[in-house]
Amino acid sequence: MKRVNEIEWASWQPQVRATLLFVIKEGQVLLIHKKRGLGQGKVNGPGGKIEAGETPLECALRETEEEVCVRATGVSPAGELHFQFTDGLSIHGYVFRAEDADGVPQETEEADPFWCALDEIPYEQMWEDDVTWFDALIERRFFRGYYIFEGDRMLDARVDLDK
Repeated sequence: MKRVNEIEWASWQPQVRATLLFVIKEGQVLLIHKKRGLGQGKVNGPGGKIEAGETPLECALRETEEEVCVRATGVSPAGELHFQFTDGLSIHGYVFRAEDADGVPQETEEADPFWCALDEIPYEQMWEDDVTWFDALIERRFFRGYYIFEGDRMLDARVDLDK
């Protein structure tokens, strides 16, 4: 498999477009224990696949409501993630940050939500790439991450930060 810098990302076409949304307030972030689908068993933010005719923002808001029963507010784009898996799967992810949320997070069939202190992020339970961009998310620095994965193991990575 190629290295990240050997892929022509400008012409790369993902099979899946998806979103993640992280509510960050008062020194905490809303995370989920993912109960099914890609990443089952891992800690992540609410999110999912973008449906036909849906914008990334609309998807992030919908998925957050479906997965944890809250309406994110003060939402802004935080970054983009590009994943190429050795089995051929390719995913373009749009990451959003929210300043707050209306409602109380509730467990659903897809996710078990919990608040986590920003200095206690459980990276060992998350996708390996998260540690490469999460500080940028917290610091409000727009990022673009490029990754090669074999299953859930990261083989190569590059993160570009906006100046």
